[in-house]
Amino acid sequence: MLDAFVSWLVQTIGNMGYPGIVGLMFLESSFFPFPSEVVVPPAGYLAARGQMSLMLVILSGILGSIFGALFNYWVSLRFGRPFFLRYGRYFLVSGKSLDRADRFFADHGHISTFVGRLLPVIRQYISLPAGLARMNIPLFVFYTSLGSGIWVLVLALAGYWLGGNETGMASALHRATILLVAFCAFLVGTYVYVRRIRPAGSD
Repeated sequence: MLDAFVSWLVQTIGNMGYPGIVGLMFLESSFFPFPSEVVVPPAGYLAARGQMSLMLVILSGILGSIFGALFNYWVSLRFGRPFFLRYGRYFLVSGKSLDRADRFFADHGHISTFVGRLLPVIRQYISLPAGLARMNIPLFVFYTSLGSGIWVLVLALAGYWLGGNETGMASALHRATILLVAFCAFLVGTYVYVRRIRPAGSD
């Protein structure tokens, strides 16, 4: 059954082409529970067979991720703040909390967005607090692209090299996820350390 499902995915993505990758990654990056692991690796496998371009697969995946992230950002920007200003007291969210979120993303939105795009589950939803805090859009798009690009690259290469070996690909993606989580922990730790010592070093 698994082999039949994988074959169906490969055929479907092959028929949809690059616009299909963009559309499905848009869904993955927005509210809809559509895992990127079932979109990009099959496309990478098709690239290995010469039926698609690996570079265009990666670019399409990144573009779809950006569109989905911007959709979440817009929804949160358009509806999130008015909702919390009106009903926030029922969720223990005050106007002061929103102001603190604004300041946090003004200072740390870049690292939050980049790291968030690399972490499972969080990657789909990091755009919501960014929109709520009205994070600078060019910076938001840049760090979303950077984080999404790394993840899409991992997925595409896994499909390209291991697309014919589902067990091997699943194991490789699991190890890659662990490494990315460790990298994010190191990056955040370094960021916090540098932020703490900067005032002392600048005196």
